[in-house]
Amino acid sequence: AEAAHSWADTGTEIFLLVANRRGARGPDDRRPLGYGRETYFWSTLAAIGLFVAGAAVSVWHGITSLLAGESSSENYLVAYVVLAIAFLLEGVSFLQSVRQIRGEAAQYDKDFLDYALETSDPTLRAVFAEDSAALIGIVIAGAGIGLHQLTGSAAFDAIGSILVGVLLGIVAFVLIDRNRRFLTGEPGSRALWNAVVQRIELLPEVASVRFVRIEFVGPKQIYVVASVDLVGDFAESRIAHTLRRLERELETNRAVVDAVLTVAEPDEGDIGDVNAVAQQP
Repeated sequence: AEAAHSWADTGTEIFLLVANRRGARGPDDRRPLGYGRETYFWSTLAAIGLFVAGAAVSVWHGITSLLAGESSSENYLVAYVVLAIAFLLEGVSFLQSVRQIRGEAAQYDKDFLDYALETSDPTLRAVFAEDSAALIGIVIAGAGIGLHQLTGSAAFDAIGSILVGVLLGIVAFVLIDRNRRFLTGEPGSRALWNAVVQRIELLPEVASVRFVRIEFVGPKQIYVVASVDLVGDFAESRIAHTLRRLERELETNRAVVDAVLTVAEPDEGDIGDVNAVAQQP
């Protein structure tokens, strides 16, 4: 089971490398919002690979071993040494991901686990989740082998394999679901929404903000649409130039891939009404 898990991890890391490379490309004429969503696509393939190559194979192996009643002739010392080395290497990777998540969570004043689940960076979430599952899986595998050695029954080994597979399946499902949300248009948190509203309100030509829509288009990359009231009463041509200049000013923030501002209609509700609508289930 752990061998299947290691092969699955190797495959997923390749997919995550592809995800980082393809998603890092900036906007061009064909993709004005950039290629950030490719990161979620390739990360989803990595999670599917973890489910098929890791979870399914581990559960299948455990069930067939349990039914077959395999003998207990094994070299336990080799098994323990391999698992110990695997735990050490996975632990180093796990600590690196924890360090990065903790730093970013503190930067955005977020709880550690909440940020790990909500971050728009799918590769960081995948590494943290897979390394966590790997460490728990190694402990399960070690316990299965230990009980096998103590009792002489291979059933404990087989049960451990099934448990490792179930664990990988749960992790894969969570990763697939998170990527699905970002692929289909994740609007971001209330805190992010408030931060964008405050940033637009700080623009000197903006009297008030009437509507804001945010959508993630890549890791730490957002697309902003907003309607605003401008200070004064300008001619139509000047309004257009003012809006374009304000959009460019918003886009100086590297997280804003593109911003579209429009003039609010006279009867359009204020930001308080939008806030109330956004809080509805």
